[in-house]
Amino acid sequence: MTGLSVAVLAAGKGTRMRNARPKVLHDLAGFSLIGHVLRTADAIGADSLVAVLAPDAPEVEAEVRRLRPDAAIVHQEPALGTGHALQVALPALRAEGTVLVLYGDTPLMMPATLESLVARLRDEGAAVAVLGMRPPDPAGYGRLRLDGAGRLVALVEARDADADLLATAACNSGVMAIDAARLRPLLGGLALHAEKNEYYLTDIVALAVAQGWRCAAIEASWEEGHGVNSQAQLAEAMAILQVRLRAAHMENGVTLVAPETVHLAADAEIAPGVVIEPNVVLGPGVRVGEGARIHAFSHLEGAFVGPGVAVGPFARLRPGTVLEQGARVGNFVETKAATLKTGAKANHLTYLGDCEVGAGANVGAGTITCNYDGFSKHRTRIGDGAFIGSNAALVAPVEVGDGAVVGAGSVVVQDVPAGAVAIARGQQRNREGAAPLLRERLKVLRERLKGRTPPASG
Repeated sequence: MTGLSVAVLAAGKGTRMRNARPKVLHDLAGFSLIGHVLRTADAIGADSLVAVLAPDAPEVEAEVRRLRPDAAIVHQEPALGTGHALQVALPALRAEGTVLVLYGDTPLMMPATLESLVARLRDEGAAVAVLGMRPPDPAGYGRLRLDGAGRLVALVEARDADADLLATAACNSGVMAIDAARLRPLLGGLALHAEKNEYYLTDIVALAVAQGWRCAAIEASWEEGHGVNSQAQLAEAMAILQVRLRAAHMENGVTLVAPETVHLAADAEIAPGVVIEPNVVLGPGVRVGEGARIHAFSHLEGAFVGPGVAVGPFARLRPGTVLEQGARVGNFVETKAATLKTGAKANHLTYLGDCEVGAGANVGAGTITCNYDGFSKHRTRIGDGAFIGSNAALVAPVEVGDGAVVGAGSVVVQDVPAGAVAIARGQQRNREGAAPLLRERLKVLRERLKGRTPPASG
């Protein structure tokens, strides 16, 4: 939307989260709380963004700069309420257009809702437009007082609202759109509430009405206005977002066999025709191609799964994994920075790290790429059509050529030429009749150990 500036208020301490991490940096489906807010601002095409932060929150500042490098950052010190926070932001906000006020701890706002709020402000020529909601437990929320024509005339704190207003009126979400040209005089008219030593942004509605300026309101679902102030509310936000994400993917043609058991990152990209079985986690940076199937209890993060690929059950794909069309990663297989070319297979009990597996190659059960020497990571390359026998260890850096065969149980420390057979294991020796003697010796040893007197403590 053109002519739109966004102010994100995020200077709160978040003490109710009960840990050292700043509240707005807590994770929600792969993004920080404030990260969701910044993504939403991007989605509605905000021309500029101002983040109001506490001066002692360098991690929050770094997150804002990472996600929105062009953002202006201002510090609120001392913290004297939401009205004061916007006063602090005012010099960095554009003097024309619309200012949209969002909060770093309210991550579930939908772009379409915010666009509707801004449109209502502009269509009615209003000074202020407020977003209302009707949460299941409205206790403590301020209320929107409307006149007979449905125009907003006041925001009333819960403690000041009468019983009828508390029972019938929508609650104030805190989100509002403000005409930038009238913002400065409105903020200049705010008075300090001595009982809390704060300036309330909500007071600008009464100030605007007193000037004869129109104010407006729309309502959104209560889920969008859900704020996060505690670990319990963070969990509630996650539940709301997961329902939303699952529904969106199913609407786009993805089959979720047991939707309530699937956990999705907010940026997961899943093509139509994908089937996801129960108890699957798709973490940040996952892309899944058409017709792929993710079997139960698999965990994916930072991975590309191509069309027709099968993953799991009980597979773990770590960042940098690329599975090309028709590849197969089976049960108890872990991959990291690994590329499996078209039709390659690793069906069971395998670790593939920092490697490339060629088209049509087969990696047997129990195979591992030994990629770390204690100081550095090294790569392994397995050629097209190669066959790696079970329980092989490929000690990187090493290359197995196209069509080569590695015998089961081999420890491969040198390159294997294309078409060669490599067997690298200790020679087997059979001692006829030795098994009974071995068992007898072990029995005697066991009896001696049973009768041993423990040493005296001293």
